[in-house]
Amino acid sequence: MTTKINRTHYKKVLPKEHLPEWIKPKLGRASEIERVQKLVKSSQLHTICEEGRCPNRGECYASGTATFLLGGSICTRSCAFCQVDKGKSPEEINPNEPERVAEAIAQLGLRYVVITSVARDDLYDHGASLFINTIKAIRSLNPLTGIEVLTPDFWGGFKNPTEAKQAQRDRLSAVLSEKPICFNHNLETVKRLQGEVRRGATYQRSLSLLKAARELDPNIPTKSGLMVGLGETYTEIIQTLKDLRSVDCQRITIGQYLRPSLEHIPVANYWHPDDFDKLGEAAKELGFKKVNSGPLVRSSYHAEET
Repeated sequence: MTTKINRTHYKKVLPKEHLPEWIKPKLGRASEIERVQKLVKSSQLHTICEEGRCPNRGECYASGTATFLLGGSICTRSCAFCQVDKGKSPEEINPNEPERVAEAIAQLGLRYVVITSVARDDLYDHGASLFINTIKAIRSLNPLTGIEVLTPDFWGGFKNPTEAKQAQRDRLSAVLSEKPICFNHNLETVKRLQGEVRRGATYQRSLSLLKAARELDPNIPTKSGLMVGLGETYTEIIQTLKDLRSVDCQRITIGQYLRPSLEHIPVANYWHPDDFDKLGEAAKELGFKKVNSGPLVRSSYHAEET
């Protein structure tokens, strides 16, 4: 059963309270933020840090990490939580994007990067080549920079489920052949809320992708991320963690959902920092090898610690 929220009513549904006192992002150095923003803009690049209005971007820039967004700034899916622009006609792929990303990394002196992308269901390979070409370009210019990938589910293009699953596996295999340090794919929320929160994706497809990643290359650790505050229960979160461990997902991030605008799905509740500590301990007990759990944790937060 999927919980449905009428999207036409989103503007009328205001948060139940102001942001609690513990939702206070670290600002980082203003000079670092400005430097990254200017370079990204002049290079005609995108970062999920900016497109997604991440509350930690100042801190991450100051520590020498960033998450680059491949494939333009328009996503072909319409997830109810995400700040990234949506549309059926995304931009043409920029053939120079991989080299520009690599050059930006060199100029910024980044020692660890996460590369992600908008969903590009319009492309023949659903965006797998975006990751492959960018990894190659980064390695050519920045051989010592660690590269983590955060991918969409690579699902689509075939009506036959068997063919679609094989295509997903083939696209994933091609990305993993470039040997990223970590493979990340976010489950985002509990099974009951998937339909409204993650339009175009499914719980089982995401679990299958993470499972396939472990089968294709056991030497590359897998990672996933969850948002809380969408109406899930503690029991549902624990079950989701168990489901992730059942496919040998090894790393997990758990953070508070923050509503980007009144156009997006409302916050149901704000979990207390003590709750995040409890969830983090539960994740460790279930066998996750690396756990980041806290109100402002995002899927790329402190990724370089690995």
